[in-house]
Amino acid sequence: MTAVICTNTPTHKMSFSPLNWIVNALDIRRERKALSALSDAQLDDIGLSHAQAQQEATKPIWDVPSHWVC
Repeated sequence: MTAVICTNTPTHKMSFSPLNWIVNALDIRRERKALSALSDAQLDDIGLSHAQAQQEATKPIWDVPSHWVC
């Protein structure tokens, strides 16, 4: 029998920091803005359509998967 160990789970719970939240929110906004500026060829390289990129780029900064924010 083989045991499976998940190595990417946090070992401690981080406390909420407003400054960290703001920094992460600004990073997310910058990344989504850059995503919306990619050409169709660049989007094809990363496996996204123009519609998918625009859908992600127009999401609010607080709408992110939990694994995006540390």
